[in-house]
Amino acid sequence: MPKLSAIIHARNDGPRLGRLLETLRPCDQVLIIDDTPDDSVEKVAREYGALIRKCIPGVTPGAYSMDTMHEWVLCVLPNESLSEGLEASIFSWKEGDPKREDVFAVAVREEKEGQWEEHPAEVRLINRCCINWTGKLPPNLEGAFVLPGHLLRFDHP
Repeated sequence: MPKLSAIIHARNDGPRLGRLLETLRPCDQVLIIDDTPDDSVEKVAREYGALIRKCIPGVTPGAYSMDTMHEWVLCVLPNESLSEGLEASIFSWKEGDPKREDVFAVAVREEKEGQWEEHPAEVRLINRCCINWTGKLPPNLEGAFVLPGHLLRFDHP
């Protein structure tokens, strides 16, 4: 059964971080890369048992994936959360036997002014030993398997 780390890049996201952390139950580790000048992110992260690394100037966000404990990494933004369907899909995925080179995408539903917009699936679950990336999120790659469920992206805390 593969182990899974979640990685989140946060900057002044303390007020919205708890909603995301509550939905990361399928993850064996949660790592928050903190670029906040105060301790708001650190306080919330500790409440949920997440690990914290301070952002180092000049280091690209994708490089922090190497700081995770596990090869499989779920990349999420602080204003997102996993739907119940996506949580269930990730638990099922963990019971399977993914190949190291497999790449997994997730559909995104974004809240804007009280309405939900559907977005195409984005690569979010990836084996860090097979693919490197520089941004906060991995690149979208052809052939990614789409996991059932949605990432929910909120426009407010």
